[in-house]
Amino acid sequence: MKYLTTAAAVLALCGPAYAADDITVGFAIAKSGWMEAYDTPAATAAKIRIDEINANGGLLGRQIKWVESDTKTDRAQAAKAGLQLIDEGADMMVVSCDYDFGAPAALSADAEGMVSFFLCAEDVKAGIQGVGPYSFSGSVLAPVQGATMAEWSHAKRNARTGYVLLDTTIEYNKGICTGFDWMFPRLEGTEIVGRDTFKNDDASIASQISRIKALPTQPDVIMLCSYIPGAASAVRQLRAAGIESLILNGSAVDGSYWLDATPNLSNFVVPVQGSIYGDDPRPEVEAFNKAYEATVGARPASSYAYPGYVLMDLWAKAVERAGTLDGAAVTAELEKMRNEATVFGPRSFTSELHHQNFAEMQIIEITDGKPQAVDNWTISEAVPLDVLLK
Repeated sequence: MKYLTTAAAVLALCGPAYAADDITVGFAIAKSGWMEAYDTPAATAAKIRIDEINANGGLLGRQIKWVESDTKTDRAQAAKAGLQLIDEGADMMVVSCDYDFGAPAALSADAEGMVSFFLCAEDVKAGIQGVGPYSFSGSVLAPVQGATMAEWSHAKRNARTGYVLLDTTIEYNKGICTGFDWMFPRLEGTEIVGRDTFKNDDASIASQISRIKALPTQPDVIMLCSYIPGAASAVRQLRAAGIESLILNGSAVDGSYWLDATPNLSNFVVPVQGSIYGDDPRPEVEAFNKAYEATVGARPASSYAYPGYVLMDLWAKAVERAGTLDGAAVTAELEKMRNEATVFGPRSFTSELHHQNFAEMQIIEITDGKPQAVDNWTISEAVPLDVLLK
């Protein structure tokens, strides 16, 4: 299969008329509510890959069509959406980025023996451990992001002391900190000198800041495990208080859309699966960015679009190898994948883990309010399953 063909990049997402024997992909995703900001870009990327596959002859000699149902960022509605798509004849289901909001639809698919993919969930439960044997995610686990930040900052910024600031609102945040907590103490000469928690909608983290400032010296790094808008509020307050430590976070804060809330921000770093800024070292990534722009009229706002493209590519490869849409057969082929090539780097699955617990990440640093790719990093060892399950 060819990636990112010019013709496919400009195909309308609604696609042509389909025959009765076409393959149907069901999208149980948020088209409204706060999850829409994550689901729509990744779903758009998945549909771009569908168009490319169709333009290159289809899958198993058949064209792929898609149907979708709005989960409205609501768990109960997600369960209904999954059942609706099954009734509409879905052969495979794509569900919301977040485990909590995608799981109800994925559980419906799993009960039917149907493969499902979370668009960009980064919690291990969005797979075998939380849904069942036919559930996968197209993204890289949150603990990998935290571990990447720990090892990279130690190697490249001489980080020896760290402070962990955890937003306990969603499981994703906890995963980032889990990875940092696992990796950082394993590195030479390091110490976690403190930790604290807050909620994403807290108006103030003044007490947490006071505890950081009470330390004998500021920590080299602050591992901030949060998402927008809480992350932006926390960063703004930390800098306003005169804390200049290198701030680390996960991929959820990728993008420049929030930076007006933190004017001239510097010394802030995140790991991502690819750069949206035109400076990714892999030409294929920029080719995707342009294909996305040709399709919707704008470049991806964050790297969370990318896992949608990856999941559709991997699923289609597994279907071709299995020679069938049968969930068990396709799952078996997915679980054989080891360092399977994709536009955004190699991907692997096993019978124990339907996620990425080891991956190359691009390092994005914000300096004077401008993000850019400054490095790439692959952690020295995969995050173990027992750590992922904490």
